[in-house]
Amino acid sequence: MAINRRLQLEPIQYITGEQEFYGLRLHVTPAVLIPRPETEHLVEAVLKLLPANQPVKLVDIGTGSGAIAIALAVHLPLAEITALDLSSDALAIAERNAREHGVANRIQFLQSDLLVAIKSLGQTFDAIVSNPPYIPESDRPTLHPQVRDHEPATALFAGETGLDIYRRLIPEAASALKPNGILALEIGHGQQKPLTHLLAGWNDVTFVNDLQHIPRVALARRPNSFHPER
Repeated sequence: MAINRRLQLEPIQYITGEQEFYGLRLHVTPAVLIPRPETEHLVEAVLKLLPANQPVKLVDIGTGSGAIAIALAVHLPLAEITALDLSSDALAIAERNAREHGVANRIQFLQSDLLVAIKSLGQTFDAIVSNPPYIPESDRPTLHPQVRDHEPATALFAGETGLDIYRRLIPEAASALKPNGILALEIGHGQQKPLTHLLAGWNDVTFVNDLQHIPRVALARRPNSFHPER
């Protein structure tokens, strides 16, 4: 059975049901994107900016398997994290992973389209983190069938240019962050320039390269006074 599934180019991680991320063994199913090493750069960047010995409130948008939220919770023992995802199936996987790593009591899982579920709560946060969909639809035919045909399309593609989610997420994040709060986003190849434009008006905009020297993480801080474009 497993051999037949692999012959259909189903990812090994879905066949075994697990994947390692940031030293954590996580359950994965076809309901969630398989966590990748590139996303560890996002976790590392956030951990460098947040104090491990102080209470902080974070949001993880599009949590999927819970990889980012759980890794941050493990390394920030005083953090309270809200993990959001549009998929109830993904949230079930994320909650299971959080329980198994002993951090479920500090992560609130909510079904949400980006930040919609927390808008009415009136809360603001120290950091918002996300590995959103960012692959352009035009790249779909060139993707390896192992990715294109098996991983959830809603976690991969974001319009013709791959920027659709960023265009919505960045203004929403500005409204949900505390002044000087951190926005940390994973980005795709060739997206540094458009992200720089989308983050105009934010402070301390920087980019972190992955091991192939490709800009992989965008970092920015919300100014004390900020009026995002609507």
